[in-house]
Amino acid sequence: MEFETLIQSRRSVRGFKQQQVARSVIEAIIDSAKRAPSSMNTQPWHVHVLTGAPLEEVRRRNMEEMVGGAKVKRDIVSHGEYQGVHRTRQVDIAKKLFGAMGIARDDKPMRQDWVLRGFRQFDAPVSLVLTYDRVLDPGAVCHFDLGALCYGIVLAAWDRGLGSVINGQGIMRSDIVREVARIPEDEVIMTCVAMGYPDDNFAANAVRSDREHNAEFVRYVGFAD
Repeated sequence: MEFETLIQSRRSVRGFKQQQVARSVIEAIIDSAKRAPSSMNTQPWHVHVLTGAPLEEVRRRNMEEMVGGAKVKRDIVSHGEYQGVHRTRQVDIAKKLFGAMGIARDDKPMRQDWVLRGFRQFDAPVSLVLTYDRVLDPGAVCHFDLGALCYGIVLAAWDRGLGSVINGQGIMRSDIVREVARIPEDEVIMTCVAMGYPDDNFAANAVRSDREHNAEFVRYVGFAD
């Protein structure tokens, strides 16, 4: 698939077929994605790929803890609640998703069920937990590198017919993820990518988020035209 077509067609997938993903496919995805740019070629990333019983344990315990009122316990510093234009964009995509799924504004049980799906990593058959070397903290540069790797994974997966959603909800309790996946203490858990074959009958999979016009966030300096 041509790169431009790949980017334009890619979307977040929130409903997956319960079909296993072969390890060889995931290895090929990571092999492509690891060519992502990295500051000074430091390659600060690690990928922990979960499926089967370990992933189910992470799902269950993460959901139980969050539903039970436990505090979020992530390795990375959170920005807190969004405000202003960022909050507006967050609400806009939520409205689109709830509309596609037929979830009314006052339907609290269904809205709660949607939140729980996020805590369960949308029931995807595979989760790639992305970490970086703690020695590099505080590390905006290594965060940037990990973001590049993450997007490379998402694009390489889409090119092979796999959908994904970058999902912080699914690892709200990083301590649980660390314990189950046996992630060393010298690695910081940043996010995860829930991955699997898209369920085309899942209405929310057809939703595409809006993007601002270039004029809203791009400046051209020094161009004659």
